[in-house]
Amino acid sequence: MASLKDLRNRIASVRSTQKITKAMKMVAASKLRRAQEAAEAARPFAERMERVIASLGASLQGQDDAPRLLAGTGKDDTYLIVVATSDRGLCGAFNTNIIRAARGEIARLLASGKTVKILCVGRKAFQVMRREHKDRIIDAIELSHVKRVSFADAAPIADKVLSLFDAGAFDVCVLYYAAFKSALTQVVTRQQLIPTALPEAGKGNGPDLKGAIYEYEPDEAEIVADLLPRNVRVQVFRALLENAASEQGARMTAMDSATRNAGDMINRLTLTYNRTRQAAITKELIEIISGAEAL
Repeated sequence: MASLKDLRNRIASVRSTQKITKAMKMVAASKLRRAQEAAEAARPFAERMERVIASLGASLQGQDDAPRLLAGTGKDDTYLIVVATSDRGLCGAFNTNIIRAARGEIARLLASGKTVKILCVGRKAFQVMRREHKDRIIDAIELSHVKRVSFADAAPIADKVLSLFDAGAFDVCVLYYAAFKSALTQVVTRQQLIPTALPEAGKGNGPDLKGAIYEYEPDEAEIVADLLPRNVRVQVFRALLENAASEQGARMTAMDSATRNAGDMINRLTLTYNRTRQAAITKELIEIISGAEAL
């Protein structure tokens, strides 16, 4: 049985930890609001960009002169998996869920004989992926120095993906990130960046033109060729914003649970301390009474 001094030290240690987790929860809550507003503000632009490209790309799909970012290379032998996580931990299962989904996709691709390359965005993705797929990681990008994600932070990542595609390093690029729903819910999202995924015919997911007919100047092919690289940058930027909001929401939830668990542990340790102290006092009284009776 632990001594009274050990119990007092343990209670003091848990109380110190509780103060830290409570402070981290408050910091995450303050950051969450700004990150959520940024993610929600970026969604309409990213969705509109997808709708415009879907509208223009539907008429060009299958043509010989279609842009490579739209038509692809004509094969799917080599995949580039972009895994976007955070640089810091203590955010529950946020990073674990993204990495698990990416690892499942990598395992399926390797089992089907595909070549897989990995681009890690975030320190946590690199730390986990290098254990099993060190030889497949082509680069690891950290954003730990970034306080608030901006388009200038996302553009170099997208440009690297585009340069790799232009160099023929891969055929298909897939991005994994966590879409923010609420502080309690973050949904792991798989998004194909290259070639640009267009809605299938008859699925009802295409752009609603409400019977309107649009004429474009310059022609559609030229517009799409200019919009496709921008779309990759926008989608990467959106993913980073969604990840930032999801990270803070997950951290706030995790720290709230840790704070409550620390409180429960303090209560249990205090009860044990009081019982141990009472037993020690009772034992001393019995010894004093027994000694007095012996005299």
